[in-house]
Amino acid sequence: MTAAYDDRDGWIWMDGELVAWREAKVHILTHAMHYASSVFEGERCYNGKIFKSREHSLRLIESGRLLDMPIPYTADQIDAAKEEVLRANGFENAYLRVVAWRGSGPDMGVSAARNPVRMAVCAWEWGSYYGDAKWQGAKLDVAKWKRPSPETIPTAAKAAGLYMICTMSKHAAEAKGCSDALFMDWEGYVAEATGANIFFVKDGEIHTPLADRFLNGITRQTIIQMLRDKGYTVHERRILPEELEGFSECWLTGTAAEVTPVGQIGDWHFQVGRITRQVAEDYEALVRA
Repeated sequence: MTAAYDDRDGWIWMDGELVAWREAKVHILTHAMHYASSVFEGERCYNGKIFKSREHSLRLIESGRLLDMPIPYTADQIDAAKEEVLRANGFENAYLRVVAWRGSGPDMGVSAARNPVRMAVCAWEWGSYYGDAKWQGAKLDVAKWKRPSPETIPTAAKAAGLYMICTMSKHAAEAKGCSDALFMDWEGYVAEATGANIFFVKDGEIHTPLADRFLNGITRQTIIQMLRDKGYTVHERRILPEELEGFSECWLTGTAAEVTPVGQIGDWHFQVGRITRQVAEDYEALVRA
């Protein structure tokens, strides 16, 4: 059994210094705990190198800006903190979580402009996010919740509060024996999984939902460019649920998910086909280059 995440050996970077893992704590009146004033990044380190580290650091800063929560560190300082954590823990291959949040301070209500913005960097060794599904093809439920309109939430932010329906939907999916759940957006178009973007194949061409109403994943952008460099046609567009019946292959992308084939979504079935396997192999080669 894996040790609980609050009971491990190691070091966590908090507010500019390394803290023993078990001592990395916050107060119960931390604003983020009550009002979701928190943004984060998930990153992977392969063979001692963090993949797309600078892009993740810049996105963290942008997420903070979108939540009116200025991050008090530069991209250079965030990059350096990540490297310090990897060295302190002796990791060559690891998952990193960088999180920034409004801490406790003179304000304890919806408004908290006077409370300090804090930041921490953690790292741990972590295998495949979907376990065996990464190779066999994941089974996805269809979530009852929908991704909300960009007029109601900052969809370009990787903000903790936006994952509430993700947790609920993934729990419901796991109770049905599925690995994850697929969201539609508020208009009924295909959107994304709980923590990963989605791609489909039809007649040798790639189709993926237009990422203007949910987070445009860094791995998603990497895969699209990789496919286009190889000569594939990639359509970024609105996709209706009834179109899923006509797609032959499907996969998920994300820092944690990497490239994970999908074998089933609800009543729709897909092959773990040639293009999916090639994308997974090419991505693995890229991140370890």
